[in-house]
Amino acid sequence: MAGTTGTDRVVVVGCGPTGLLLAGDLAEAGIPVTVLEKRPRGISNLTRAFALHARTLEQFDMRGLADELEALGHPLTRLGLFDGLTLDLSGLPTRFPHVLVIPQYEVERVLERRARDAGAEFRYDTEVTGLTQDATGVTVRARGTEPLRAAYVVGADGMRSAVREAVGLPFPGRSVIRSVVLADVRLAEDPPALLTAGTVGDAFALLVPFGDGYHRVVGWHRAHDVPDDAPLDLAEIKDIVRLALGRDHGMHDPRWLSRFHSDERQAPTYRAGRVFLAGDAAHVHSPAGGQGMNTGLQDAANLSWKLAAVLSGRAAPSLLDTYDTERHPVGRTVLRSSGTLIRLAMADRPWTRALRSAATALVTHVPALRRKAMRQVTGLGYHYGHGLTGRRAPDIPLPGGTRLYEALRPGGFVLLTQTPYENPGRPHLTASEWPGPTTLLIRPDGHIAWSAKSPSPTSLEQALLVHAGPPRPGHPIRIS
Repeated sequence: MAGTTGTDRVVVVGCGPTGLLLAGDLAEAGIPVTVLEKRPRGISNLTRAFALHARTLEQFDMRGLADELEALGHPLTRLGLFDGLTLDLSGLPTRFPHVLVIPQYEVERVLERRARDAGAEFRYDTEVTGLTQDATGVTVRARGTEPLRAAYVVGADGMRSAVREAVGLPFPGRSVIRSVVLADVRLAEDPPALLTAGTVGDAFALLVPFGDGYHRVVGWHRAHDVPDDAPLDLAEIKDIVRLALGRDHGMHDPRWLSRFHSDERQAPTYRAGRVFLAGDAAHVHSPAGGQGMNTGLQDAANLSWKLAAVLSGRAAPSLLDTYDTERHPVGRTVLRSSGTLIRLAMADRPWTRALRSAATALVTHVPALRRKAMRQVTGLGYHYGHGLTGRRAPDIPLPGGTRLYEALRPGGFVLLTQTPYENPGRPHLTASEWPGPTTLLIRPDGHIAWSAKSPSPTSLEQALLVHAGPPRPGHPIRIS
């Protein structure tokens, strides 16, 4: 791709889960996409994330990837937080009523393979140094390659995003917790549960299996607040785990040790002209609830189909404005909810610990609060808009033994209607009869775009024109 070409191309900066899902979606939609990654090929991201929540698994189901990922991970139906607060996920209204414990690198491997198979181009060891944009596109400058021209650029390059810096967007916020320690270790003794967590006094620890003989350890001790680059050894990890869990389970043979701090930050907007931010480039928050990777993947699922629709001529460029209006409030809510969880877990004064105990009692004994907490953590409770419009569509059974999420796998809209609908002019629309009283038009990301009870052929066609785009020339629409 030379400097003056690529007017229909998207450049994705960052090869983490967010960038990989976005690149795969675009490539499968027939949109030329180039992924730039400053790491050399074969050098993996530091794996901090290890959980996929229900809504993210639903998005993977819509891409035919959920079953493969489920086979690589370990489902966890009960999510423990603090003070004995446990969320039982088994009753969630989804095909995936659990958290899937799976290391981030396994998710990346599956997503990269999909993107490559679909034709995405990857350029590793390529660090973005700047970009300029005009009315027709964006020129990306990077070390080791000629300038790249694209219609749009997506920065999925993490908290220290070069793309965000290049467009001059601030990243306001602050550190919420410092000196969190991470380690991948072997254990001589099996923990009592798949996910083992505990908070005692000023210490917190979490153990999660990776399925390859190693466990991820996350630990924190209030009294040992040191910089990220302070030396870290296994003895310190063991001390924290013994304080929080009562025993260290015979930790040995660490393959990775790290110390980090957790920030709460969000860009004021996720769009600057033809440049978009997604994932940690747009928002970072505490690790409480395991929502980081999941929120970024949801960003990608929201943006990818909109970019594809605009670049293929099926939608006006104004559709891209809805990415920020839909996803920015979700990011803000995740920031607040995860921040509340981590502050309650870190409570160190009598009144804050009393508040934590009260919150635990409320969520435990008030079903409505418990459902809200579970839907928020798992992503099932987020929607865009009011009424049915913008709601997440459940995985509705369809005639012939299929499901809605299977019908969404081609990447287009799905029309669910009682009236038979023949549509040779819209290849990105799948129509299916269903017995529901309301006609539903489902977006490619599984949210409801439009609904009506017994719509006339004219109103239905107008809705399709607005949301799914015009029919292909030479292919008349026939409604029977």
